[in-house]
Amino acid sequence: MFKTLINSFKNKDVRKKILITLALVFLFRLGTWIPIPGLNENIFRTDWIGDNNMLFGLMSAITGGALAQGAILAVGVAPYINASIIMQLLTVAIPPLEQLSKQGEEGRKKITKITHILTLILAAAQGIGIVLTMRNAGGLNAELLSADNALGWNHTLSQWLIGSAVVIILMAGASFTMWIGERITEKGVSNGISILIFVGIIASIGQALIVTVSRIATTGGQEANNALIELIGFLVMVVLVFALIVFIDLGERRVPIQYAKQVKGRKMYGGQSTHIPIKINPSGVLPIIFAMALITFPQLVAQLFFPPDNAFLLFYNRYLGVGRWPYFLVSGILIFFFSYFYAGIQFNPEEVSRNIQQYGGFIPGIRPGKPTGEYLGRISKRLTLFGAAFLTFIVIVPGVIFGLVLTESPMLVTAFSATGLLIVVSVALEFDKSLESQLMMKQYKGFLK
Repeated sequence: MFKTLINSFKNKDVRKKILITLALVFLFRLGTWIPIPGLNENIFRTDWIGDNNMLFGLMSAITGGALAQGAILAVGVAPYINASIIMQLLTVAIPPLEQLSKQGEEGRKKITKITHILTLILAAAQGIGIVLTMRNAGGLNAELLSADNALGWNHTLSQWLIGSAVVIILMAGASFTMWIGERITEKGVSNGISILIFVGIIASIGQALIVTVSRIATTGGQEANNALIELIGFLVMVVLVFALIVFIDLGERRVPIQYAKQVKGRKMYGGQSTHIPIKINPSGVLPIIFAMALITFPQLVAQLFFPPDNAFLLFYNRYLGVGRWPYFLVSGILIFFFSYFYAGIQFNPEEVSRNIQQYGGFIPGIRPGKPTGEYLGRISKRLTLFGAAFLTFIVIVPGVIFGLVLTESPMLVTAFSATGLLIVVSVALEFDKSLESQLMMKQYKGFLK
């Protein structure tokens, strides 16, 4: 990967794309530190992103700490991701949207436009929830426009004005984040939204490490020694988990394909051997994102709109809150469901079998047609089962171990979440592949010239 980076900076066009990507990422990180006028960021930091609120802690980690800072990009890429997930599901379920997705570039533009509108709607809903919660917690600085001000507005009107401004700013921040992500995809390297999530997680990890190291340096004595041992053991575990994720992410089952020789005119075609690569984990981190979005949505809505002593909220936090054992159980079931659901959308054994037969190919030892489709279906189901089990393991085991071991460093547990680990590795591998493809494209252009 380092060799690919060095070669990329030697190429003028690829270097320009990398610099554009870095500039847009810097702009994004700058927006995560600009506070929203009218909000008390201490409410975010103490009441929301505390050690006892793992849900908002995870959300803040994905945004790179923007939520904890009460920044203008506090909602981050979450509305866009949720809108994209909803549009993917609706495209499969609604025939007109499915036909629209098959109409080429024009169809994709229309779906993208619908996704943008849905993103703004979700950002507005999330912004309204944040404003209502902040108002109940006394986090709206309505005194900026209160009766003591020269304008003479009363407190209620001031709260409405401040709240409306906060919602508009959060919607603008979500739109700006979406714009940066799309510009990175268009003019930079790799997928822009994935890069922004990657940068946010890395920033949260850096902040957690800095806090932990500073605590070790300032405490001293046996407490500092215990914290240092925890940190070293934690970093070793992270390296092992990273290695496991990379190993599984790059793993694939290669199904051999043999093409028969065919004579067409005066030329002979076929007679070649190739293979179909079927990845062990073709859906990547999507099943985890779908499962977490579904199981945490009721808790998120309840915490945004209901008071802390609400019966439903207390019941949900006790039995299905983030970190509880029923949460892990339900998450595992949902991960298996979404893994098979996404695998069924991504890989169609019958269609692959027809394509192989159409071009005169066959799998050695398997008859063409229906038997080939059934054979590929069995392989796909077995690999999906293994991939779903791996994703469930990554979600449950590292999180439980980190929570038991890191009793003195809760920020590291939040920063190094299972989804965060998978996203960091997947985006890094995707970025490396994108750089390699860019370099290869430039080499081909130079050869043709």
